[in-house]
Amino acid sequence: MNRRQEKARLLALAGLALLLFSPPLILLFDQPSTNGLSWLPLYLFVAWGAVIGMAAWWLERPDVTPREKPTGAPQEERQQHEK
Repeated sequence: MNRRQEKARLLALAGLALLLFSPPLILLFDQPSTNGLSWLPLYLFVAWGAVIGMAAWWLERPDVTPREKPTGAPQEERQQHEK
């Protein structure tokens, strides 16, 4: 992923977080349910977890190149020449 895509994803994530935690949307979940409890704590926890999870997923940097063995190791060279 190049720098431009990363920047675009972060801006989209910030916009999503702003939308998810805006007062009009939060007030929708602040209404009491049939048993008298509010859905607000569950909504906030799930929204927060989704934003954190998406940030971790989008910003994960996989190893592009496999790790190489150090070159010039004397023991490895000796073992290869002895065989």
